[in-house]
Amino acid sequence: MNGLREAGFSLGSNLGDRLAMLRAARAALATVAGRPPTAVSPVYETEPVGVTPEHAHLTFLNAVVVFEAGLDARAWLREIAKIETRLGRVRSADRNAPRPVDIDLLYCGGELVDDGGVVVPHPRWAERLFVLRPLADVRAGLRLPGAERAVGDALAALDDRAGGVRLLAAMW
Repeated sequence: MNGLREAGFSLGSNLGDRLAMLRAARAALATVAGRPPTAVSPVYETEPVGVTPEHAHLTFLNAVVVFEAGLDARAWLREIAKIETRLGRVRSADRNAPRPVDIDLLYCGGELVDDGGVVVPHPRWAERLFVLRPLADVRAGLRLPGAERAVGDALAALDDRAGGVRLLAAMW
């Protein structure tokens, strides 16, 4: 075994130069991984989910990137927090507040983590079209730890009312 494990990340931005933020997040994750991503989804423009009415006009750009690295889930989560802070994210009491960047660890190898508010695989990955669409683009056959079905099957079962998704850029 080479000590590497695959980790998938959902990237999002709804403030500022959104595409530049996704690129910066991808580059920062690559620096942490010490290698380029093994898979990169297209970028989608998506309707915000769970936001207050005054922020409903701030559409997101979303994508998924996959890396192989020697980090476990907790190490990735620490690195994600540092990256988000460097890229201008400010945490607030409103979990769905607008933000220049949002990075979620969707999965990390076969790890199942559920302690102290840390949950991996991401607890809502199968409920969010803005996560499932790009994840299915790069890992449709993947069954995340603890999941009953593969990503592509979860996408097919998700009601499209879960949030509009429009392809923005295949290459970025």
